[in-house]
Amino acid sequence: MKRKKIVLGVCASIAAYRACDIINTLKKQNIDVVVCLTKDAKHFITPLTLQTLSGERVFIDMFKPIKEWDPLHISLAKQADLILVAPSSADIISKVASGACNDLLSCTIASTEAPVLFAPAMNNIMYKNKIVQENISKLKKMGYEFVGPEKGHLACGTKAIGHIADTDDIVRQVKSLLKK
Repeated sequence: MKRKKIVLGVCASIAAYRACDIINTLKKQNIDVVVCLTKDAKHFITPLTLQTLSGERVFIDMFKPIKEWDPLHISLAKQADLILVAPSSADIISKVASGACNDLLSCTIASTEAPVLFAPAMNNIMYKNKIVQENISKLKKMGYEFVGPEKGHLACGTKAIGHIADTDDIVRQVKSLLKK
């Protein structure tokens, strides 16, 4: 039986550290993980950490030359049984909702036929912003999946909605979507 492979999009958020736990948990479930890191996410977590944990090359730049000719975003989209964006920033949610494709992750999502699961993580005010909520509603209507966010401790020091979902909840949703 073919092992499942997910593309894990990691966005710029203090919750980017949770990608480590997500990768470890998925790998223990015999799910391969390829990481697509946004350029700003490198300020929160290093590509080396994610590469070490996933055992796979971490992709950041869509236009970096590769040995074989194959558009990188198309290649990543084709090999994904699912795309998980964890943490999902307001930026990536808005890009996908509007159809914008100006980085590797947004282009990969636009190019896939696989399910896409977002795990939002952001400040509660950002999360409750009418535009962000409208974009989430739009994506849900289009068949994109969401897990969380939860009420929890936020980087700004408050306890409110916007905390990334628990790793077990994220992985449970990934496994459920992979069975469909």
